[in-house]
Amino acid sequence: MKIIWRISYTVLTTFCLLGLTGASGPASNTKDVEIRIGIVQRFGDNSTEQLELEPTKGDRLRLKFQDGNRQETVVTTKPVKLEVLMQAIPVAVVNERVVLGTYRTYETAEDSAKHWREKGIEVEIAQPERWQVWAKRDVYNTPLLRRLLLSTVESAGGKTAFVDSQVLQSVPRVTGQLNGKRYNLDNLEISSDKNLVRVNETKKPEKAHLYAGQMKLQPNAYGSYTLVNKVPLETYLRGVVPYEIGASAPTAAMEAQAVLARTYALRNLHRFAIDGYQLCADTHCQVYYGLNGVTPNTDRAIATTRGMVLTYKNDLVDALYSSTTGGVTASFSDVWNGDDRPYLQPIIDAPSDNVWNLSGQNLADENQFQRFISIKQGFNESQKDLFRWRKESSLKDITKDLQKFLKVKNSPYAKFKTIRDMKVVERSKSGRILKLDVKTEIGTFSLHKDEVRSAFAAPVSTLFYLKPLNKGESELWGYAFVGGGLGHGVGLSQVGAMNLAQLGWENQKILQFYYPGTQIQILGNGISERN
Repeated sequence: MKIIWRISYTVLTTFCLLGLTGASGPASNTKDVEIRIGIVQRFGDNSTEQLELEPTKGDRLRLKFQDGNRQETVVTTKPVKLEVLMQAIPVAVVNERVVLGTYRTYETAEDSAKHWREKGIEVEIAQPERWQVWAKRDVYNTPLLRRLLLSTVESAGGKTAFVDSQVLQSVPRVTGQLNGKRYNLDNLEISSDKNLVRVNETKKPEKAHLYAGQMKLQPNAYGSYTLVNKVPLETYLRGVVPYEIGASAPTAAMEAQAVLARTYALRNLHRFAIDGYQLCADTHCQVYYGLNGVTPNTDRAIATTRGMVLTYKNDLVDALYSSTTGGVTASFSDVWNGDDRPYLQPIIDAPSDNVWNLSGQNLADENQFQRFISIKQGFNESQKDLFRWRKESSLKDITKDLQKFLKVKNSPYAKFKTIRDMKVVERSKSGRILKLDVKTEIGTFSLHKDEVRSAFAAPVSTLFYLKPLNKGESELWGYAFVGGGLGHGVGLSQVGAMNLAQLGWENQKILQFYYPGTQIQILGNGISERN
């Protein structure tokens, strides 16, 4: 059975009154939409955790919750401390799921989920720690069905699939003292008169973050709780742009970032469907720290681009971006499995086209690649530290990192003891590692694409080559990882965009440079759903 997966954006109905037009100026009348962000994704994993909620000066918190069989509402002007109580259950419960794969990124998990669905297996994407693809729990809902499925998957070659079983003898409950009385706070909703709530999960007052909108503390798929911020999209961007590109970035780069952040959010509202919210607040989505970092400059960039998104043939683009490309951007398939996007192709990240000719000097060739990495001038990012880097790592540390990575993936190679050789065997046109082989005493295994960054602590991108190191001894000591860039390198470089803006490029030109063939448009009912 082949399943075609379509993302149904709940927000589209909000924009049905708006036409889709070319963006020549700010769309001040564009209607906003509320989104749900998991700002504290795991609360209740252990009994020492605390969350403090606080109103701003002169304001008050309103808390609605279920205390046993009673619906309660409490209003307070004082901070509220949420604590975890581990409650014993009368009879131990076995909680289990079939894990079909474990991945570094959502993009790789999403592609894996697509393939399982094409085989007729219903799945869902989760993030207990790393991203995982689970057999859908309400379909495979008995021990027999789960083990029959696992047997079928293993027979078909799925060697890393496993049943994750946990015996629960207690469950976390959230409690808090409100106006001198302690309550159980199940399904807690938090609001304030000024629509502002300060949240602190560190026990350090200076680390608190101020959020607009409303809050809800709700159960997630892992037996704990998630604090979800319900906030208008344009207000959400006020907590993203300053932290993603910085408040001192040139105006055009800041505006380009705002367009991308808005596009990324709307295209990825399905990520946490399993947990009942839409986006996270860290680098697995976009960094979102609320209103602490807002500045007139970032607010102006957001207001100037209000309602503007980046599209390709009337579809929201996959608005991927990273800190530093290392001088060349990557295709989608250089980093993740799945179909390439026409607008995400390798380009030399430089203001002129005479630094390197990709068509004649293919970076898939190892010699050409190493020559490219030796060039340090002429690129948009040339003056930044992470444009080029060299990191050395001993065999001991590399072995430890690899064993940990393979154990998480449930790989049979996790038991290896000795590395005999490591070699890059395949690169993409952009120079990214597609396949790296590790030879051990129990056999040779391969790392592919974004697995490489998960498997080693040393490299901060997949744009590198390996140099064996002996350190004056006869035996191999370790390897130097010699490369460039920070992050996946797909789409816009934040550092590169800032350089282009300083050279006088406008936001539209910057975006079309990194995403060829795209168009800035105003949100409206002409934006089609994604297949």
